[in-house]
Amino acid sequence: MALHFFSCHAAAQHSLPPGFSYKSKVPSIATLPQKSLQKGNWVKLICGASFEDVVDVRNLSLVYTLAGVDCIDCAADLAVVNAVNEGIDAARIILPIRRPWVMISVKMMRIFTFEKLNLIQMIVQAIVQDHVKRYVLLTQYLCRMHLAHISFYIFHAKFDMKPGVITERCYGCGRCFPVCPYDKIKAHSYLRDAAATSKLLERDDVDALEIHTNGRQTDSFKELWDSLGESVNHLSLVAVSLPYIGDSTVSLMNQMYSILEPDLRCLNLWQLDGRPMSGDIGRGATRESIAFALRLASANDKPPGFLQLAGGTNAHTVDGLSKQNLFQTTTISESTSTLSDSNALIGGIAYGGYARKIVGRVLQSGSEEEGGVGKIESYPDHLLMAVIEALGLVGGVKSYEL
Repeated sequence: MALHFFSCHAAAQHSLPPGFSYKSKVPSIATLPQKSLQKGNWVKLICGASFEDVVDVRNLSLVYTLAGVDCIDCAADLAVVNAVNEGIDAARIILPIRRPWVMISVKMMRIFTFEKLNLIQMIVQAIVQDHVKRYVLLTQYLCRMHLAHISFYIFHAKFDMKPGVITERCYGCGRCFPVCPYDKIKAHSYLRDAAATSKLLERDDVDALEIHTNGRQTDSFKELWDSLGESVNHLSLVAVSLPYIGDSTVSLMNQMYSILEPDLRCLNLWQLDGRPMSGDIGRGATRESIAFALRLASANDKPPGFLQLAGGTNAHTVDGLSKQNLFQTTTISESTSTLSDSNALIGGIAYGGYARKIVGRVLQSGSEEEGGVGKIESYPDHLLMAVIEALGLVGGVKSYEL
C-alpha cells in the first residue's frame, strides 16, 4: 500500500490518471490545521455528536485523514474517540501525513426510538395477512433512514425479529420523526457527563472542543463551560456551534465570548449552523449556511474567532461561497483576489451528512454476510473508491490538482 497503492493501483483502475502522484498533487496534507484556518481552506469531518457506530467512525476517520482534513469531530464518548484515533493512526501507517485535530462535540442530545412492541405486532400482522408489499416498504424505509435494522429469518415458521433504532447510528437529525408512517418514533434527550468530558479533554489525542447551542439562552452554555474547569487548558481550539437567530445573533455571540474569554487559552471558532444535518438532502441545502456566512462576514461588531460553515454543506458549498466572494478572501470586495497576511473571512467548511453519505455507500458495499466492510484497509478496492470520493470533496476546498 502507501504511495504506490494510490498512484499505480488507481491508474490501473482508470480512476485516476497514469502517473498520478498523491504526495505532489495533495500538498496541503502537510499544512498545520491552524494555518488552514488562516488561509480559509480548513476542512472538518463531522462524524456527529451522537453518532457512535465505532466501525464506521474508524473507517471514516481513516479515509478522511488520507484525504487531508484538518479536524475530525466526534461524539464525546471514550469508545468513539478511540475509534477516531485508531482510524487516524491506520491512515498514517498507509501515508506519513500530518495528524488532523480530534474534536469532541458536546450538546443536549436527541436520540430516537421506536415503540418496539407495537411495531412488532404491526409487522407480524402484515405478514400474517400476506401484506408482503407493506412489509417490504417498511423495511426499505428503515434501511433508507439508516436508523434501524430488522433481521427476519424463517426457520420452521419461527421469526427472529430485532426492530428498533440502532442508537449508535442515530445522530439526532429528526428527519424520521415526521415521516414515520406509523407515528411510532419517540425522541429522548440526554446530556453528556461533564466529568467524563473533562477527562477526554485532558487526553493527548484530543485537541479541540465544540459546544452546540440552540441560540436561545446562555445559562446552560455557561454552566457547561464552567463545569469543564481546567481541562480546557489542554485544547488547541474551542468551537461554538450556533444557528442564525436574526438580528440578535451577533449579540448572542458576544455574550458567549464574554463567558469563554477569561479561561480561553487557545484559538476559538464559530460554527455557523445554517441548516442543521441536511447536507445530504440536495444541492439547495447549502444556501442557508452561505447566507449565514455572508451576514456574519459583513458584521463589524462580531467577537473574535474564525468563522466556519456547517449545516447543509455539500459539494456545492464552495461554488456558493465563491459567488458571494467569500471563498478564501479577506474582504467582501470584488477587487480582492489573493490573501495577504490577514486571515480569511471564512476559515473553512465542515462536512457532516454529505461527507458520511458519499463514503458511507462504499463502506456499506461489502457482502451482505459481512454487513459491509470491516477494517476498510483490508479491502484495497473499497479503500481506493472511498478515498477518491473523499478527495473530491476535500479537494474542492483545498484546491487539490486531481
